[in-house]
Parts: sequence; structure tokens; C-alpha cells
Amino acid sequence: MMPDADPSRAEKSELLRLRDRLARLRELPLVRGVGVQDELSRLQRQIERIKAAPSAEEVWRSVELARHLERPYTLDYVERLFDDFVELRGDRHLSDDRALVCGIGRFRRRTVALVGHQKGRDVHERARRNFGMAFPEGYRKAIRTMELAHRHGFPLFSLVDTPGAYPGVAAEQHGQGGWIARSQMTMVRIDVATVACVIGEGGSGGAVAIALADRVLMQENAVYSVISPEGCAAILWRDKTQAKKAAAAFKPDAVHCLELGIVDAVVPEPPGGAQTDYDAAAEVLGASIEDALAEIEGVDAGQRRSQRRAKFRTMGVLAAPES
Repeated sequence: MMPDADPSRAEKSELLRLRDRLARLRELPLVRGVGVQDELSRLQRQIERIKAAPSAEEVWRSVELARHLERPYTLDYVERLFDDFVELRGDRHLSDDRALVCGIGRFRRRTVALVGHQKGRDVHERARRNFGMAFPEGYRKAIRTMELAHRHGFPLFSLVDTPGAYPGVAAEQHGQGGWIARSQMTMVRIDVATVACVIGEGGSGGAVAIALADRVLMQENAVYSVISPEGCAAILWRDKTQAKKAAAAFKPDAVHCLELGIVDAVVPEPPGGAQTDYDAAAEVLGASIEDALAEIEGVDAGQRRSQRRAKFRTMGVLAAPES
């Protein structure tokens, strides 16, 4: 079914309907054996959930902030969180994809491996980085880094910020879909503790290729979705200008991703967004990653792998509605 033309109006309508039903239930005489109180509590929870949910304007604001040209990228966080970072180049097969930054460094006095998207600041760097959209060569480089972390027992961090994997003909000819799948398979199989964080745009397979982690975090103003709002609008309404309506319908913002169980925690940002204070944003992100790592490192490697598989296999499973 297509989304309502006005999501905010639909939410208000649903809120009024629930309140009306709640009022009528309260007027019913109590009958022994009838769970009226349970129904009252359920409806009250639904009302509170709708009232707390971000509005369509707030969802679109997250999309805008996630794409902000001054938002911190992977190398901005590397500069503030890592010591002695050594970048690894090339996929040992064809070339070096600059859309993905991979390397080894020290985080809080311990050696870790890092994989992260890099979009670029000016026109020349954006072209060189392909706007953060990786080719298969990028995922081969990421897999090499993951395997290096596995071999030496280094925790693996990934920072996600991409509109999606590059959709060009050359990428498809080089096996784009297959290398995205191999990257996911590698992340599922490695023994080491893994933490991913969506720091900007988490777009489609290009994002999830490096995000199958034990703990998936998401910055407050990031977005994470299977398709861009513009792509969704083009499919549903054949009109990319309806992107704002599409975003309100499928809700890619952090609050809804957390509610759906797509991510494990939301990382706060400085007021106005991470672009307003790189140092403060990095400090909070670093603390969040450290907490997530401490939470999962005490778990046996085999159990951690099993939990990781179960975590992603259960996503998207439909459950019966609350009765």
C-alpha cells in the first residue's frame, strides 16, 4: 500500500482514533473476566509512542544534516580518535578505491583496524573519492583489512557514510553485488569484536557491506535506509521532488532505526549537528565506541559470532501485532 500523501495528517488521525477508543473503553462498566485494563494500557502506550515519534519535518531535518557538506567524515574522526594510524592502500588485484579508507591504528592505547567511507570536501576530492561510493575494489580492500584484524586479533571498527555503492556499469562488470556480499560474509565470520557506526548517510548495500557488526551505533542526525528518499519518490510517485514525503513515510532517522532494532544505540551530537563542533562530536563517538567494545569483548568468540548471525537474521521478521 502506498504511503499516505500527508504522513503528519495520518499520524494525527491515528492519534485521534486511539484517543476516541480509549475514552470509550474507560466508559465501559467493568465486567469480571474481561481484560479492559490491559486494553487501556496498550492503547495508552500506542498514544505515547505516536506522540514521541519525530515529525515529518524532523525526519527530513535528519536527512539534511546527514548530508551536510561540513559534517565530519571518517578521516576527521581518525585525526581525533586514533594515534599512529597507517592507511592501507589497494586491493592487491586492480586498484586503490579512495571512497573507502582502511587502516590500522591505536585507539585508547590499543591496536584496532578501521574501515570507513570518505566523501571528500572540495570538488576535486569528491571526484577522487567518488562521493563516498565504493567500487568492488573498495570492498576487496575492506575485506583485506577485516581478515588482517581477524588474523592478529584486532577489534574492527567501521564508520558508515555513503549514499550507496557505486551503481555504474564498470562496477557491475567488476562484480559489485558479489563483493558486497563477500564483505558481509567476512564480517559475519571473523572472530574479533566489531563495532560499526553510521556517521552520515547509511545508504543501501554500500552501507551494510561494512556494518554487519556486533554493535551497530548511529549518530543522532544520521540516516540509514535501503534506498534514498529521492529514489523512493521516483519509484512510488515518479517524482524526485517528493523526497521529503518519501522520507516521512519510511523514516530513515536514528530514532526510528533504534525503535525497529536496526541499530543498537544512538550517539548524541553537539547542538545543531556534528558539523558545529568536530572535537565534541568525536569525543562522544569515541566514548560510545569504547563502551560498545567493552560490552562485547568479554563474550566468547564463538558465542559472539552466533549472536552476530542471529542479530541480523531476525531483522525484518514479521511478528503478530500486539493484542
